[in-house]
Amino acid sequence: MPGPPPKCATFAAMKLRIPLAPAAALILCAAASLLAQPAADPLVEGLRLVEVASVADAAEQLYGQRIYMSHDMRPIFTAKFAGPAVTVLLKKEEHHEGAAASHGMLDAIDAAAPGSVYVMVLEDGLDIAGIGGLMSTAMKYRGLAGAVVDGSVRDLPQIKRLQFPVFSRGVVPSTSINHYRFAGVNIAVACAGARVNANDIIVADEDGVAVVPRARAAEILKKAQELDYTEHSMVPFIEKFHSIREAVAKFGRI
Repeated sequence: MPGPPPKCATFAAMKLRIPLAPAAALILCAAASLLAQPAADPLVEGLRLVEVASVADAAEQLYGQRIYMSHDMRPIFTAKFAGPAVTVLLKKEEHHEGAAASHGMLDAIDAAAPGSVYVMVLEDGLDIAGIGGLMSTAMKYRGLAGAVVDGSVRDLPQIKRLQFPVFSRGVVPSTSINHYRFAGVNIAVACAGARVNANDIIVADEDGVAVVPRARAAEILKKAQELDYTEHSMVPFIEKFHSIREAVAKFGRI
């Protein structure tokens, strides 16, 4: 015999004052669950679809600003993502307090909303691994979109097995414990040559990482979409006429 309808459907039925069969109750539960989820950020969704090169060009053309990180900020494996930044700063300091001095960087993961991008800056940290397999595991199962580390990372086999997207400036087997101290979360940081504020939108693909200021995200997205469209339209033109000069003359983009 079919069991009673789920509690969420029973509650919904009480609100609607209608009886529900079990199958209908399950459908209503699923609908209620979807409605309870936070709405996707259209700016993040849009920026996830455009190329980082177009995002960088858009900011330069609109505002004369560089918003991309340095050339050595590279992915552990091919990845593309976008999401609001959760920033974490570690200051260089020798001590003997162990992991207690770094708990703030772990708390930042546990408090981060799904879809966020963890942006870690280690002061003079190119030879220090800021994150490894355990932190990457926590970020993946927390639902973060990716991580960007101004410093190095370790535990590459684990990170690759997880398929959690990580960009960093290097790979080393070292640790930050007893060498660094947590210095702040969701504060303005300089990450690989780009300024990042909490909630700025991080956009990453094989070309690198760009930081879209939240206040200018709509304008940059619109321009990046236009640049993407123009460039993608040029490809078949070049294939047909065998001339990049003619394509640039026609479309005004290179």
